[in-house]
Amino acid sequence: MFSANVLYTIAVWALPVLFAITLHEAAHGWVANRLGDPTAKNLGRITINPIKHIDPMGTVVVPLFLAMISPFIIGWAKPVPVEPRYFRSPLLDMALVALAGPVSNFLMACGWAMFILLVTQVFTTASTTSLFLVDMGSKGIIINVVLMVLNLFPILPLDGGRVLAGVLPPRLAIPFMQTERYGMLIILLLLVTGLLGKIMWPLVQHFVGLIGALFGLQ
Repeated sequence: MFSANVLYTIAVWALPVLFAITLHEAAHGWVANRLGDPTAKNLGRITINPIKHIDPMGTVVVPLFLAMISPFIIGWAKPVPVEPRYFRSPLLDMALVALAGPVSNFLMACGWAMFILLVTQVFTTASTTSLFLVDMGSKGIIINVVLMVLNLFPILPLDGGRVLAGVLPPRLAIPFMQTERYGMLIILLLLVTGLLGKIMWPLVQHFVGLIGALFGLQ
């Protein structure tokens, strides 16, 4: 059913994508709980167990489909429910909860960079296993940087939109929050027109290069 190239693509991307999207959501829940909202904790969503976060379409179907047609894979998990009524400062606290996702992706990208360093220390000579693990680590850096950059776009319902809503004065935040109904349409238009890629990829390349430089991978 799948060619050797497709199977390799699935294998090398599987763990990076799974960890990137599940830990992103767990980070939202962890910060929400710290700020007083126990909703995610009560639902068992503050966990690295991917089963708790898997969205059948975004975590399984879409990544598998992309593996068959593209060398690049992306996906998404079930959003962690957040109840702003528990927060002392609903807009600001929601911004902090939203920011936790991209921050977790940056930290995971750094973690994959350290993973590559570990592999190169353990395997002193190149082998099929070491090359595969280094490739997996590289994919881990890329997918996490992509998710970080994408989610920081100041468009609702992306995390960047929620951060912006949290720092805007209430008189501006409320009308801005009403744009959420059009958010996915805006993102889709940016995607099909190519503007999303033109904005994203220079930033992705910058952060991938920055992490590579920080950990001596270049």
